[in-house]
Amino acid sequence: MPKNKDFISTSELAKLLGVSRIAVFKKIKSGQIKAQKIGRNYAIPIEEFNTITGKFIGAEKKREIDSIVKDAVKEYGEAFKKLGAE
Repeated sequence: MPKNKDFISTSELAKLLGVSRIAVFKKIKSGQIKAQKIGRNYAIPIEEFNTITGKFIGAEKKREIDSIVKDAVKEYGEAFKKLGAE
């Protein structure tokens, strides 16, 4: 995900999701992706990217990610706490 940005372009979103720009435009037109029109282009808020990422990731992938996070917290929990305190 891009850092220090409030919005991403349709091209960036397509690349991040692994879909075509046309697919992104169709989702914007249908209301499945919220975007702001700026001139002839669309800008997608980062918050919307975070929301739709959860929709594009399947249940199996979510379980895999949850398992990896649990293992990381179990193994590195104390280090995470120290890093969070800095």
